[in-house]
Amino acid sequence: MYKHFFKRVFDFLAALIGLILLSPIFIFVVIGLFFANQGKPFFFQARPGKGERIFKIVKFKTMNDKKDANGNLLADAERLTPIGAFVRKTSLDEIPQLINVLKGDMSLIGPRPLLPQYLALYNAEQKRRHDVRPGITGWAQVNGRNAISWKKKFELDVYYVDQLSFSLDVKIFFLTIKKVFVREGISQEGQATVEAFNGKN
Repeated sequence: MYKHFFKRVFDFLAALIGLILLSPIFIFVVIGLFFANQGKPFFFQARPGKGERIFKIVKFKTMNDKKDANGNLLADAERLTPIGAFVRKTSLDEIPQLINVLKGDMSLIGPRPLLPQYLALYNAEQKRRHDVRPGITGWAQVNGRNAISWKKKFELDVYYVDQLSFSLDVKIFFLTIKKVFVREGISQEGQATVEAFNGKN
């Protein structure tokens, strides 16, 4: 009952209340990123959701669009703005995803939505991460976030799909709050975020 009905009700109400309570911070970050990113405070990108249905995720834009002499985007670490680094470290970049939760694209808690090009690289077990709505935070995020391997991350995602329950979601919620304050696992060593998945790593 929780998985098929109450989880969605809780998601909607929590996202609505969250947006209202966080609106002052939301507005402050929008203004800061507007000036840091030449009038572009938001970042939109296609991501696969439940059943691999593609939707547009919205986040705060923490990196600028600077390119090299050949017109290629610079490395993530070189494009990360000072305010963007702060927003990322404090996980404030996740706030706009509450809009995705309201729309039903996402849940507060679930496997993180990744890039569409990864879909063809998943094995049958890894594909099961799309049996539920993706989340703003999840079991993999509170057990290493970007600092763990892709293989381990997918194992944790599938574990969540199999064990999804109200008690597990509550546990993940409070562990997420702890992780935000401790600021663990924000990036892999030597990376601004995390290296791309290639089907083997």
